[in-house]
Amino acid sequence: AGLRVLIAAVFLLPLMLARGLGSQLRRHWRKVFLVGLINSAIPFACFSFALLSISTGLSAILNATVPLFGAAVAWLWLKDRPHGLRILGLVIGFAGVALLASEKTSFKPDASGLTSGWAVLACLLACLCYGIAASYTKRYLSGLPALVTATGSQLGAALALAMPTWWLWPLRPPSATAWLALLAVGVLCTGVAYVLYFRLIENVGPARSLTVTFVIPVFAVIYGVVLLGETVSAWMLLCAVIIVCGTALSAGLLRLKK
Repeated sequence: AGLRVLIAAVFLLPLMLARGLGSQLRRHWRKVFLVGLINSAIPFACFSFALLSISTGLSAILNATVPLFGAAVAWLWLKDRPHGLRILGLVIGFAGVALLASEKTSFKPDASGLTSGWAVLACLLACLCYGIAASYTKRYLSGLPALVTATGSQLGAALALAMPTWWLWPLRPPSATAWLALLAVGVLCTGVAYVLYFRLIENVGPARSLTVTFVIPVFAVIYGVVLLGETVSAWMLLCAVIIVCGTALSAGLLRLKK
């Protein structure tokens, strides 16, 4: 997680400076760095911890709850109160999470000493952080170029994770494959992705921007089965459908025809 955000920051910083946007980052660095802590450092660390004991498919299904948390945070903080079907969607979505967690959560340590219960809670904490960060960005960083927000947030996340990264550095040198994977995740899935993401928040708002998490379970489940040999149960798929439907309703993407 620490190297991921560091690679993203190193990739984005020259681009931001070449655009002459360094002065804007200096003026807003405190708020932008805080976004990095909430939107990258904590969530990435949580998912890294969670994947030690649960599958990528399960973590991705839980990640689909981000718009639910985003809608709830926007309701409580920005007074963006949902009505009718959006409230029903929140109830349905969180019910799906409860059903999934009841089946997959256990606080009894396995053979490696890890528990799926803490892993599930870590994923949900990450999703809550994403929801908070989206509303915070919309409220306090509107008008700031997406490249500035993306670069500054990754710098802030890298600083926040610097000491844990040093403490937890692996005893054996990572393989070349691991480094290539980190480069891909840092540059494409973090650096480039966050420029697009913060631009979406600015243009369409936090609630709709967070709906990009709908497609994550699809790819994650496919990759997990094909590349990692993971299994996906019918119960997981059913809960995923409930969560996605509830999330779509809460975000206002589904409406019943009169």
